[in-house]
This record gives sequence, C-alpha cells and structure tokens, in this order.
Amino acid sequence: MKFFLKITTILILLGALVATSAYFFQNEENVELTDEVRKNLPGSFIKTPFGIIHYELAGPDTGKTVVLVHGLSVPSYIWEPAFSDLVDSGYRVLCFDLFGRGYSDRPEAEYTINFFSQQLAGLLKVLKINKPIYLAGLSMGGPIVATFTNRYPEMVAKLILVAPMVFPPTLEEISPVQIPLVGEYLAAVYLLPKLADYQQSHFKKGAQFKDWDTKFQDQIQYTGYRRAILSTVRNFIGLDAVKEYRELGMRDLPVQLLWGREDKIVPFALSDTLRTLIPQIQFHIIEEAGHLMLYEKPEEFNPLLIDFLSSGAGSQGEK
Repeated sequence: MKFFLKITTILILLGALVATSAYFFQNEENVELTDEVRKNLPGSFIKTPFGIIHYELAGPDTGKTVVLVHGLSVPSYIWEPAFSDLVDSGYRVLCFDLFGRGYSDRPEAEYTINFFSQQLAGLLKVLKINKPIYLAGLSMGGPIVATFTNRYPEMVAKLILVAPMVFPPTLEEISPVQIPLVGEYLAAVYLLPKLADYQQSHFKKGAQFKDWDTKFQDQIQYTGYRRAILSTVRNFIGLDAVKEYRELGMRDLPVQLLWGREDKIVPFALSDTLRTLIPQIQFHIIEEAGHLMLYEKPEEFNPLLIDFLSSGAGSQGEK
C-alpha cells in the first residue's frame, strides 16, 4: 500500500512539474512597457487618469473627427486600411489601443465594458476633442461604442457598427477559464499560443495575410496582455449588449451596420437582431468576406464607410 501511495505521489509531483514547466515555457510576456521601451515604438503616447494610451491621430485639424475602436484581441492596426483612406478623404482620424492591447498600458483593473468606455472618454478629454465625433466599433468594440454613446450622447454625431458583438460568451462556454489559476494556466499554455492561428478563421481567405502572426504576436511580449484578455472574457459574461443597442434604437442618431456575409466569429445572421433593435440602421453586406472584412476587403468597406460619414444627416455641427 505504501509503495502504491509513493508511486501516486511521485506521479502527481511529476504532473505538477510538467504543468509548471509548460506554463513558464509558454509564457511569452518578457518585456515591460516602460517609457524607454516606448521610445522605439511607432505612434504616439499620452497619459490619462487610467494609464498611458498608444494612439495615432492624423488628418487636418479642420476635418471632422472619426474615432475607431478595435475588438477583443487585435489592436488598432486592424483599422490601418480604413485609417489611411479616411485621412485621404479629409477626416481627422483617431485610432488607439484599448488597455491591455497593443502598446497601451496593462493596468491592474477589471476589464469591463464601463472601463473601456471610460478609457475612450478619458482619451478624448486629454486630447481636447470636445466636439461630437463620428464613432466606429468593430466586434467587441461594438458594445463599447454603443455604451459610450448611451453614456455620452452629446459626444456622438454618427455611429458605425462593424460585425459587432451582440451576445457575449456564456458561462457554460468558457467555464474552465472562470476557475482561478486554472484559467490563468489555460490562457498561458493553450489559448494565447493558439490565438494568432485561430484568427485566420476571421477571414474568408486567411492565407493571404501571411505576416499576420508576426504582426499580432508583437503585442504579446509585453507583460499583462494575457491577464487583460482573461479579465475581459471573464467580465463580459452576462453583458447585456442588447440593452445598449435597444437604447441606441430609441435615439435620433444615424447608425450604420457593416457585416461580412461569411462571418463565422460573430455570425452574420445576428445582423437581423441589430436591424430589429435599431430601426434607423443603414445596413450593408460585404460579400465573400469574413469577420474582419474591413481588413480583407477595404476596397468595398471604405467607400461605404466614407459615404455614410459624408452624408448630411448627423453632421458634427448639429450638436
């Protein structure tokens, strides 16, 4: 009996050693985002009450301001094709990394919908952007911009939703990552290492973006990315995004909805839900495109976006 107990103990210890080794081996976070590190990074940085935010602001000072909000895991570079076309069209364009992503700080905080909404409000205040903006949100950015608009309606002249999250993950779907320590372990050894490859499914033809992994992985080396993603997933359980969209539908606000027909991440069929909740919505389908149609088919996406922004309704001088 003692022999078998000894063997069992050894096996448990070996299993714990293997698990611990895997955790540290897979941990790619080995750089702190310090001021010295940021000197060699692209873009601009600004201090806000919540932390330092990485952003890009371009276009004429006299142009109407467009603010672009990204989704869960891919930072602001996802907007690059739209950013350049908007600037070329005479708009003043702001894109930034949500906290925990890209080159923005990874503060010790609960990454909730209100936290991200307050980040946007704080950034606009520090940059002294006081006039109503044109605001766009992609995927998880959808409920973020909807929440911001409902909290600060005087600040938004037009709203664009790009394949927005409608229903967040359920507790049943992500129950393992809800368990303390287990979630951290799974994020380190399984979820994060596979995230870049998984994102190929965000495109209808992902293979055409062969440098995608390298570009995405760059942000993962900075301490706090994994914690931020895990906190976001945990805090978005139970989020009532439908309530926010319904409130938008009761506002006198121009809203545009863009969706890739082949979206498998936020299913295209959910566009019907948004159209019911927001009766005034202007809906456009990007054919032969997946979740990230703005990156996959900018030649179709960008003209639709710019046409909506340039139309007369909801001009920034009206509020």
